[in-house]
Amino acid sequence: MTEQYNYLDHITAYSSCANACEQCASACLNEGDAGHYRCIELCRDCADLCRLTATLMLRNSPYASVASQLCRVACLACAEECPRHASQHCQECARTCQVCAEDPLLEAD
Repeated sequence: MTEQYNYLDHITAYSSCANACEQCASACLNEGDAGHYRCIELCRDCADLCRLTATLMLRNSPYASVASQLCRVACLACAEECPRHASQHCQECARTCQVCAEDPLLEAD
């Protein structure tokens, strides 16, 4: 069994987080509320970092560990910002980001 299969649950969590962030950012953009600017910005960064981390894990890249730490920082920031907005998509994004940030693999090191 290759190492990427050991990370399958983590990769799935990163992918779910990336999807929630992307949906949240798109919905916030459609709402046209300038007060959501920071939310959109964080969601997009978090989505990109989650996808990158998942991809590096699939490749068994030596950079996966470093990427996962940066991913955790982005997930925590997004989980802090999103609940400030009443929208259901923001609340769901915050929950998903918090779960991803609490991933034991991300908390390592």
